[in-house]
Amino acid sequence: MNLKDLKTHLTLLYRTRYIFLLIATIAVTACSTAKTAPQKEGPPPEPDVFAFGYKLNDFEVVRDTVQQGDTFADIFLKNGFNYQDIFDINRKVKKQYNFRKIQLKKAYTFLFNKDSLATPVAFIYQPTVLDYVVVHLQDSIYAEKRQKEIKIRTFEAQGIINSSLSETLEEQRLSPLLAYDMSDIYAWSIDFFRLEKGDRFKVVYSQKYIDDSINVGLNRVHAAYFEHRNKPYYAIEFESDPERGITEYFDEKGKNLRRAFLQAPVQFSRISSRFNMRRRISYYGRTKPHYGTDFAAPVGTPIRTTASGTVVESGYTRGNGNYVTIRHNSTYRTQYLHMKKRLVRKGQQLQQGDIIGTVGMTGYTSGPHVCYRFWKNGKQVDPFRQQLPEAKPIEPKLKEQYMVYMLPLKDALDCIQFYEPETTS
Repeated sequence: MNLKDLKTHLTLLYRTRYIFLLIATIAVTACSTAKTAPQKEGPPPEPDVFAFGYKLNDFEVVRDTVQQGDTFADIFLKNGFNYQDIFDINRKVKKQYNFRKIQLKKAYTFLFNKDSLATPVAFIYQPTVLDYVVVHLQDSIYAEKRQKEIKIRTFEAQGIINSSLSETLEEQRLSPLLAYDMSDIYAWSIDFFRLEKGDRFKVVYSQKYIDDSINVGLNRVHAAYFEHRNKPYYAIEFESDPERGITEYFDEKGKNLRRAFLQAPVQFSRISSRFNMRRRISYYGRTKPHYGTDFAAPVGTPIRTTASGTVVESGYTRGNGNYVTIRHNSTYRTQYLHMKKRLVRKGQQLQQGDIIGTVGMTGYTSGPHVCYRFWKNGKQVDPFRQQLPEAKPIEPKLKEQYMVYMLPLKDALDCIQFYEPETTS
């Protein structure tokens, strides 16, 4: 065998040995793994459950609801307490909470230690889905009122008007409170009683939840788009006065949606009679100028001041019934007639939207409504024919911040697609 053949033979031998060692190592490792592999896993550990500030896994938990005829004492007796214990507990907690007000079907919970004596730790009573009362039963006995943690979740929605905004929201299974919020946001630019078929909206809003699943109400609208008579109206929420915590709505150009005057003193009402110098008034049976605008609404409906100002009259006359007059500045004055109740007094300072009374039928009137009168420079005029002043514009330094803040919210609105609700045949 020459030198070249010897080198070739040794190389093959080395490679064969290397492969053998590699296979042997893998086999040993596999066997070792097989020997040390864990046995089949059992059930997963019980997840931690927290409620009312306690880790419930650490206690024996007894849940129930108040039954017909149950008293505070009955509930404690059913859970192993004696009369002396109950008397002492009630005496020590009655200043924090009066358990005589305990209500039928309301939930309560007892927590006991997992010991041989089942020592009581706490009693929790839930008068509402949000509020609860904890009676601490260890060491010193005392009660405290608490609220569950509220979590905010954000949603998007859209709709196309076929008959009314409320019906469209109902079809989409959306909160009816969205209608009130949107009517407030657009109160200066859209008459929500005169929406038309084909008008449509998009909205980004948030709702409040407890226990991650129980909806406890609308939080607020963050951004909205409303298309009325083919004209788009954007509304983006923005803190216009950070020092005072004032939040307002602006359009995509940074213009304030708010105006110096609301369009109407009552929400979701209809105009039953307009300003008319030659109207025939059925109550009088003859033609007589009507210097106001009548908004028909059920008795008791809240009446809002349409602008900030000072109450200069709050009284009663035979024709006007209960009425309130507000001076807004040296140019404008408004009056609200036929109230059931007046809720403001002369000299009181008001902010736009404050409740000043409720709709009634006092004075000369044939049905429940509020007659809204409007003065400009001492002359009664039709407010719907006036070029009313706008609200104070956003400060220039804040406008730059707003334009940056607004863009992603506008993009979110633009990305929401409209679709017609499915109909069942």
